Amino acid sequence: MGKKRPQTRAGKPQAQAQDREIPVVGAREPCPCGSGRRYKACHGRAAAHAVTELVQRPFEGLAGEGDWVALRELVPAATAPLHLKGGLPEGVPSVTLATVLPMAWPALRRDDGSVLLALQNDTSSGDLSRDLADTLQRALVAEPGTPVGGQRVPADGPRLQDLLDADAGFEPVVHSGFEFWVPDSEKSASPEVAASLERANAAAIPTVKLPGVDAAYWCETPEKNHLRWVMPHPEEQLLDALARLHAAGASSLGEGTRLVGSFRAHGLMVPVWDLPTGMGAKDCEQPAADFAERLAGALAADAPLTAEERRARGGLTNRQVTLS
Repeated sequence: MGKKRPQTRAGKPQAQAQDREIPVVGAREPCPCGSGRRYKACHGRAAAHAVTELVQRPFEGLAGEGDWVALRELVPAATAPLHLKGGLPEGVPSVTLATVLPMAWPALRRDDGSVLLALQNDTSSGDLSRDLADTLQRALVAEPGTPVGGQRVPADGPRLQDLLDADAGFEPVVHSGFEFWVPDSEKSASPEVAASLERANAAAIPTVKLPGVDAAYWCETPEKNHLRWVMPHPEEQLLDALARLHAAGASSLGEGTRLVGSFRAHGLMVPVWDLPTGMGAKDCEQPAADFAERLAGALAADAPLTAEERRARGGLTNRQVTLS
């Protein structure tokens, strides 16, 4: 245990500064309030706590919350148009969410003024929604043809929920590669972008979004295929429902498939099924729709779990991991 630093009171200049906004400066610089203390030991203390406090469900309240989680954690290459409250600013023909961008840019203002916002970048605070909103705002006013870098985000800045039109829907498009980085209107990519594109395409796992059910994604790996399904239901209720189905032998998606567990990501549960190598995305569509009906019935059940169902629930719980 490190030594606990004594907390000293700030002098009068700090008290007077409460009536005005304190700008963000370097952690070791003098606090702008005039207290004579370093920023990190004065007003920076509250700011640091605000930006590191984890928001468990950063995408809650956005249309397609499950798909936001999937694009953040599961899908290599995908895009989705974003719709802003009040419409697009002048000179910005479109705003598009992308899983990743070349050179790991947080955002890019293209030559035509359109904006690409990357979802899978590292962020500076515990609120992914606030970080993305800050990057988006800066991208909207960036010079065309320039990338937007990361920065420390103000603790009181807007979140995506404040900027996006929740009634517009959210429709991701999954791509086989990252060619969307370089549109046809651009003659060629820079050597750096071309190299980044080649590396990204080589690492991308084939992934398909299933139609007919929400936020379910098939993916192909060398040994076996998988279905990963982001579900919005409360965790305890969902675990009970999956346990009921598992105990009844109704948790699979057909012959050779198996519910192997789940993980948590951004406050939601993501059940995972192992699939035979020969079971493609189209082969999953009807079994997934049938499972959704069985799950709805199990979610509606309110009887106490049987002993067998409790054992099944314990097995599912033991196989859970938390990604974020």
